[in-house]
Amino acid sequence: MHSPLISRIGVGLAALALSAAAAAQTLTVWDWKSSDPATSSYFQKVKKDFEAAHSGVTVKFVGQPIEQYYTILGTSLAANAGPDVFLLNGGAQARARMSDLVDLSGLDKGMLGVKEFQDASGKTYALPLTLQGFVVYYNKALYTQAGLDPNKPPKNWDDLKRVCAAFKAKGTKIPCFALGNKEGYGAEFFFSSLAATSMTADEQAQFAAGKLKWSSPQVKTILQAWVDTQKDGWYPKGANSTTKFMDEYEQFMRGDAGNTIGLISDVAHWKQFEEFLTPEKLGVYKMPSPTVAAGNPPDDPRLPVSGGIGYGVNKASKNVALAKQLVQALASPAALQVFANDAGALPANSSVDLQSFKGPTVKIILGWLKDSAVTTTLLGASAAEMEEWHRQSQLLLNGDTTVDKAAARMDEVQASAKR
Repeated sequence: MHSPLISRIGVGLAALALSAAAAAQTLTVWDWKSSDPATSSYFQKVKKDFEAAHSGVTVKFVGQPIEQYYTILGTSLAANAGPDVFLLNGGAQARARMSDLVDLSGLDKGMLGVKEFQDASGKTYALPLTLQGFVVYYNKALYTQAGLDPNKPPKNWDDLKRVCAAFKAKGTKIPCFALGNKEGYGAEFFFSSLAATSMTADEQAQFAAGKLKWSSPQVKTILQAWVDTQKDGWYPKGANSTTKFMDEYEQFMRGDAGNTIGLISDVAHWKQFEEFLTPEKLGVYKMPSPTVAAGNPPDDPRLPVSGGIGYGVNKASKNVALAKQLVQALASPAALQVFANDAGALPANSSVDLQSFKGPTVKIILGWLKDSAVTTTLLGASAAEMEEWHRQSQLLLNGDTTVDKAAARMDEVQASAKR
């Protein structure tokens, strides 16, 4: 027979075991960034600090392939499953999944780029990590070889046409622009880069609301430029079978293309390109447009900038409260400081120190953020429009459709999405 003392000890041990089991929790995070060596220090810091502050909790980052990310995520969410926390691009991709996300309003104080993660009523469904925008990077050594002044990048569309004509006249295999459009991202970057200069703020808003159609002159001009630049030989062959991340950018970093439309934060950006080309050989300029909106200077293009990427909490998570704390940790100034220092990420938090941003290229970009920044046009489009533009852009590049037919199809998708 057991003594009362032994029985009490047994009960106590059982209670402790149950308590430990209850405390042992795993938070699963999906993204396409955590498997990148350039960002590993950021994720390691968040994991280490969060697990230290929450005994028994394990944070598990699962890096998904960017090419299939939203397909994999969509399938999982449709089954009312998936990770506790997941990463999203701001704009259309975030809005398309807000019904699956927990409202994080009130946790976004002091953050920049929040608008791209909010619904029409102003509720916030993901906390932004970065600001993101598009600029053109160029190889100064290749400009010199093409007979161009490497210190005088193009300021308007005619300038840019002369640059690409010089590369073509050289008769080499080096194209004017590297281009990867396998997923349609090349066309996405091209569209918003031109629209930043060719559309007024009101036209941008009208386009986002579905009132400015794809068949309007303002938009068709961009579609026509997409076709014309292909016909004029700006791009290498096979762009529709080339990934943007990272085949296009690897081509540029190898010195096999004169220009590329890249990003301003954390990947395919100034820091990464300077490491390969050296700061002395890397140049940057804002993408010109064939047309310039009223009120915009003719030789000073605009820079499209908006909230970049952000983490949200899955409504189906069994640990919503804890997952919300993890998202706050991921977007905290301390974590973003590491992201900025090591990956060159432009943080969506003004309290993060940017003293580590010392390269000549980023100093130019930071100056543009003060006087040239406008909204990124396609972030106002629906996810359905984005997907259809990806498809139509490939057809246009191959010559399998016309600008008029592509615009008409885009009008149909836009009208359906805005109902």
